[in-house]
Amino acid sequence: MKEAIAKYLRYLETVKNSSPHTVSNYGKDLRQFLEFLSPPDSVPPALRAVNHGMIREFVSHLHDHGLEKSSIARKLAALRSFFKYCVREGRVKESPARLVPTPKLPKRIPSVLSAEEMNGFLNQLAGMVGRPSAGSGLSSQRGHGGAALAEEGLLLRRDRAVLELLYAAGLRVSELTGLNLVDVEQKERILRVRGKGDKERIVPYGTKAQEALEKYWPVRDQLLRPANGSDRRVDPHTQAVFLNYAGRRLTQRSVGRIVKKYVRLVNVNWDLHPHSLRHAFATHLLADGADLRAIQELLGHQSLSTTQRYTHASIRQLLEVYDKAHPHA
Repeated sequence: MKEAIAKYLRYLETVKNSSPHTVSNYGKDLRQFLEFLSPPDSVPPALRAVNHGMIREFVSHLHDHGLEKSSIARKLAALRSFFKYCVREGRVKESPARLVPTPKLPKRIPSVLSAEEMNGFLNQLAGMVGRPSAGSGLSSQRGHGGAALAEEGLLLRRDRAVLELLYAAGLRVSELTGLNLVDVEQKERILRVRGKGDKERIVPYGTKAQEALEKYWPVRDQLLRPANGSDRRVDPHTQAVFLNYAGRRLTQRSVGRIVKKYVRLVNVNWDLHPHSLRHAFATHLLADGADLRAIQELLGHQSLSTTQRYTHASIRQLLEVYDKAHPHA
């Protein structure tokens, strides 16, 4: 079974083009299942010996240990995908996971900032960029190291471009950090975005994001030059749109830190994370009359039911406005 899991993970990585995050999580889930089936000093069962009863016991074990239903559902999804692969490869005749029901998950309505709140937040960042300290050169500060760059606000132009683009195009964090220069069509203001399953879609962005990008490009050019002054633009790694202080592609974790940092800077008590800007993008489009199918296309959702979550968020905002404004509410 260990060998089958290893081959499956390589299949996810090389054939399915799954993200490293997905491959890592599925690997952990499958290894946890294998450990459950083989306590210390016991031999793991053969792949063909695994039945749906064993998987049900595994799900009960997870539930008894207080695991969230969403986490159990993810582990079950990993097992389903694995055994489906094994059936296709002829390793087993049928999937034992197909008979195990997924735990019912509560429908979560995303918490979304209003259009006014989001505009106010991004406009404050734009005001910070306009200050003289934000426009100072990077190359003269190289000796202070990467931490000093961030602390002195010299990457504010980049950070503003990151936040503007997340909101303007409704991007997932992985899609933003995966953007290359060839994916940005500045004249038409469109992005070629590679989403889940490496599916490509075209997404427009607005004038505010365009302005933020134009102010970021000079900063990016300076980030490409290391301390010795040589030009690293021939390095394929540096085709990334968004770079860190070392001239390397910005990571998803860094984007999360950027969002938290500027929420603190503007003294707002919001629990904001990168995906919040994607939620806001969809909800604000819907509130202004955009077609749900069009929003589905822009977000890159495979299922319309995923996009429909935003209708619930929009209705909730309308109810809040009603309760506050109607004299007989």
